[in-house]
Amino acid sequence: MTRGSAMAYVEGAGHARYTFRLRLSCAARTALVAEWDRCRWLWNECVAKSRAVYLHNRETGEKQTCGPAQLDRMLTEARRTIPWLGEGSSVVQQQVVRDFGRSRAQAHKDIKERLPVARRVGMPTYKKKREALPTLNYTRRGLRLKDGRLHLAGGIVVRVVWSRELPAEPSSVRVYQDSLGHWYGSFVLPAAVEPLPETGRVLGVDWGVRQTATTTSDAHDLPHAQHGRKAGTKLIRYDRMMARRRPKKGQPASKGYREAKKLRARAYKKVARQRQDTGRKWAKRVVRDHDAIAVEDFKPRFLAKSTMARKAADAAIGATKAALLEMGRKHGRDVRLVHPAHTTMDCANCMSRAKHALPLGERTYTCTACGAVSPRDKNSARVMLLRAGLNPAGADGARRRRAAGGAVHSLWAAARAPPRACGRPRAAPRYPARHVSVTIDSDELATLGQ
Repeated sequence: MTRGSAMAYVEGAGHARYTFRLRLSCAARTALVAEWDRCRWLWNECVAKSRAVYLHNRETGEKQTCGPAQLDRMLTEARRTIPWLGEGSSVVQQQVVRDFGRSRAQAHKDIKERLPVARRVGMPTYKKKREALPTLNYTRRGLRLKDGRLHLAGGIVVRVVWSRELPAEPSSVRVYQDSLGHWYGSFVLPAAVEPLPETGRVLGVDWGVRQTATTTSDAHDLPHAQHGRKAGTKLIRYDRMMARRRPKKGQPASKGYREAKKLRARAYKKVARQRQDTGRKWAKRVVRDHDAIAVEDFKPRFLAKSTMARKAADAAIGATKAALLEMGRKHGRDVRLVHPAHTTMDCANCMSRAKHALPLGERTYTCTACGAVSPRDKNSARVMLLRAGLNPAGADGARRRRAAGGAVHSLWAAARAPPRACGRPRAAPRYPARHVSVTIDSDELATLGQ
């Protein structure tokens, strides 16, 4: 199901995922579940081996390792001695070992860099049978597309619901099951760029909770859709149904509990899809109408521990930001990430900085140096343009200015400059911009929206 296309494949553009629904026969579903049982057992064995090596090194002072090479030898020996494990495909089992190695290496890297515990990835843990959903990764050796069907290693054949054609041959596929029991296939392909005609306009984007995205253009502001709040009555009802039917520890769940759990998962899935759809449509409209976009590099994770946690989660800032970056990469637009420090304290007119941070209740920014008065979020959006090295006049359709410096730079260090008190205006900074229009890996963006 691939087609020839005029789309351009840019070197270093990363990869993109194309996800389709899968229709499984009884035999295919049984085979995939059996394959997942073997992979889950292998993952748990890797976790046990890693913990055993750690305890051994701590007691004896030795420095044994538990990397992919040692785990590969363990897999080879296990497949030779355990017939049940040898019946499965070696392709997907080797991928489990690689995934475990990457996860463990990232956890060790965070520990070595002394990151705060809240920001660390954490060591891999056991996957429980009744909690972990099936996820199988097949590389190019273990997949084949023939007559519109997906042939996987081990003789598993599934039918794909092709909503569109693949622009190229996939390099790998991830077959997984969601919380509703639906199966999907996510194909990895080289990222293609579909250029759009130039418009000569630029845009600054500031994220928020009261309004998801405030921009320098009133027509492109994204109001808070409140999808989660609208579905709150149903969600509370399903939560109470599950609480009344919750089984005791060690006892299997009743039919009523499983049905209530499925209804709850379906409601949450609908809300997540509504948020994703709203973010994608807004991102498409923004990218289509602007050549360059200055985006606040906002990390909404800290809001989860604040009083705005529920409303911030319903705003889906991370998913909307990921959709905007992916859409900019897809259409070759110039998207620049701006450090969020002091963006609410700087004046977009004279670039002087207030002495104190503005409280959240104060929604109007008044500069004591030049006397400019503007809405707080609108002022921050224009500050994004100045820090990204874009001409604010381009927000009105005028010709934009390219930022000085190389193609890939960071705006984070420049934004951390010591503040200047109001009354001492400074020239608009020309920070070298960090371009992400053709360098974003779409695999990484999929975890952000979550």
